[in-house]
Amino acid sequence: MPNERGSEKTGDGAPLYAGVKQMILERIHSGEWPPKHRVPSENELVAELGVSKMTANRALRELASEGELVRIQGVGSFVAERKGTSALFEVRNIADEIAERGHTHLASVVLLKEEDASPSVADALNMPIGAKVFHSLIVHSENDVPVQIEDRYVNPAAAPSYLEQDFTTITPNAYLTREAPLGGSEHIVEAAMPEPWECKLLVIPRNEPCLMIRRRTWSSRQVVSFARLVYPGTRYRLETRSGKAVEE
Repeated sequence: MPNERGSEKTGDGAPLYAGVKQMILERIHSGEWPPKHRVPSENELVAELGVSKMTANRALRELASEGELVRIQGVGSFVAERKGTSALFEVRNIADEIAERGHTHLASVVLLKEEDASPSVADALNMPIGAKVFHSLIVHSENDVPVQIEDRYVNPAAAPSYLEQDFTTITPNAYLTREAPLGGSEHIVEAAMPEPWECKLLVIPRNEPCLMIRRRTWSSRQVVSFARLVYPGTRYRLETRSGKAVEE
């Protein structure tokens, strides 16, 4: 019976929607319903399980908010693909990370040019305001799905041939690591709502939260680059580990 808030309960007082969620999760985690598999609709769950439409709706809605399902209005609910991962405090090549998962990396160069450093970019690179800097804007995709916007500014003194590179075949990370071996890095991580132009590049809705890393790298005592990396929250996660894992 519904309680005062309209949530159905089982005989032991547990909410019915939780049981519906568990049933769906078991089929996903067992592999019975693989990524992109269409799960039963609200009406189908009502008919199959004998629950109310309100209960079926809440189960599907919560699973979507938790990243287990992708709901497409007018089409249905589908099992979400497992999120890619990126090392949080390591400066790794995204192409290598994607290859390690057995997937295909593709880079699309949106912008590659020399420009005058804005006050914020000049501060990040320890250069005078208005000094010439190299600016690249690249979208990285995994199996043709955009997973990262790399908005990077580079100190020309550290990598003078930066603008001459083909960043569809070599990543800025790989090139800069070769030209100016990494001496240190700084990371700032935060959640952010994407700008309209970022939504277009990542092919995501305006209301999808993103993970953002602001990263500075330097070689010896010279700042080499300042990058802003934007990841769609539903497609990527950042992780780190320290120390030795405990064996069970």
